[in-house]
Amino acid sequence: MGNHWTARPFDTSTYTQLLIDGNFVDAASGKTFQTLDPRTGEVIADVAEGDAEDIDRAVKAARKAFDEGSWPRMTAYERSRIMLRFADLVEKHSEELAALETWDNGKTYQQAKTAEIPMLARLFRYYAGWADKIHGLTVPADGNYHVQTLHEPIGAAGQIIPWNFPLLMFAWKVGPALACGNTIVLKTAEQTPLTAFYAGKLFLEAGLPPGVLNIVSGFGPTAGASLASHMDVDKLAFTGSTDTGKVILGLAANSNLKPVTLELGGKSPFIVFEDANINKAVELAHFALFFNQGQCCCAGSRTYVHEKVYDEFVEKAKARALKRVVGDPFKKGIEQGPQIDSRQFEKVMRYIRSGVESNATLECGGHQIGNKGYFIQPTVFSNVKDYMLIAQDEIFGPVQSILKFRDVDEVIKRANETRYGLAAGVFTKSLDTANRVSRALKAGTVWVNCFDVFDAAIPFGGYKMSGNGREKGIYSLNNYLQIKAVVTALNNPAWI
Repeated sequence: MGNHWTARPFDTSTYTQLLIDGNFVDAASGKTFQTLDPRTGEVIADVAEGDAEDIDRAVKAARKAFDEGSWPRMTAYERSRIMLRFADLVEKHSEELAALETWDNGKTYQQAKTAEIPMLARLFRYYAGWADKIHGLTVPADGNYHVQTLHEPIGAAGQIIPWNFPLLMFAWKVGPALACGNTIVLKTAEQTPLTAFYAGKLFLEAGLPPGVLNIVSGFGPTAGASLASHMDVDKLAFTGSTDTGKVILGLAANSNLKPVTLELGGKSPFIVFEDANINKAVELAHFALFFNQGQCCCAGSRTYVHEKVYDEFVEKAKARALKRVVGDPFKKGIEQGPQIDSRQFEKVMRYIRSGVESNATLECGGHQIGNKGYFIQPTVFSNVKDYMLIAQDEIFGPVQSILKFRDVDEVIKRANETRYGLAAGVFTKSLDTANRVSRALKAGTVWVNCFDVFDAAIPFGGYKMSGNGREKGIYSLNNYLQIKAVVTALNNPAWI
């Protein structure tokens, strides 16, 4: 690769059609939409624009594959072998997948290649390991009965993934659904459709039967809404904004009451106590916020710092942000690429203006870098107050807000005064403080002296308006299983 990936690595026409019933096909309408390079705003490719008719075709394929096909009827071990073959193919094609992810999303190639693609393979191997370990129980009853519970696949699952981590969210959704024996209709984010189609091709190569995994690219109001409201979809999983999650939940409820798993927005506190090693705390808080261009639902976007170390922390946080290397994500040494698109770029810039207008102190950044693409300077605000929009709303960009606190009780109260509850970070040398605060915070994940640790076995999900249900780990399997009780009368049993 050298110091820079300079050539387009693919014939993108291979990854621009819908995957329905084992075939790559055009949208029924023949319509396409453009997917753009966030580095330049230029067109990468024209992608099939799926709508309600295409969703219906995909659901029919998934329904047939579940009701009549081999996938839920083959042994769990056979299913696991196909998933393991897919993981092997991911590693074989890791450079292509990483390059395509960077090209379509703007994240650094180093991040995609060294962290996200290995985790993609790891997640599918993890779920392949679960496939033949899903089983029910024998339950004692009061009387002459044999009672057993069956853990059955839920059926045809609809899944909608976001643009910030396209391949990882593909794994979080598809992995547990396949392990449990379900079939899938997956809608990609319209900003980042390409890598899902590449992964779909690899799944077919691994031996996944036709119709088990169907992938449709398109827009939320058409393809997404059709999937959420489809009467033959048995379960829905969505990752995205809280506002869209509300719409999804309503569509599911008003159709066939399909169960819905939601992983939504966040405004996660990152709390630095007075006993912390400040240099380490600054670096970890920097990572917690700026990782993935700040486009992370669990970003530590409210940095609470104890008043005794506040000034030192602010100066060092500013210095670290000024050193952050922003540029072409294909170049080595780049820490931050562009935001995903013009809409997200403008949203971040509006919040930066809001911070200035609300009298927070702009320590550094706050401006666009260059005049092409969607690059934003790493931005740090100090003297931020809880009532300010930059401390309340999910910005989803490289904007760090640093707030001052006085004591433990105060910071717990303030950290919890948010409509979100996805994650939190605690940085302290005190085990008592860590235990007390981690139990008091209303968040689905609390990282202590670390952040953004996403092992395959660690469950992830939110409290409050950050969603419901859990992804990853053993808990995610519950999203894709039905529990059936089978009660059989016993005639003169030897024991009960």
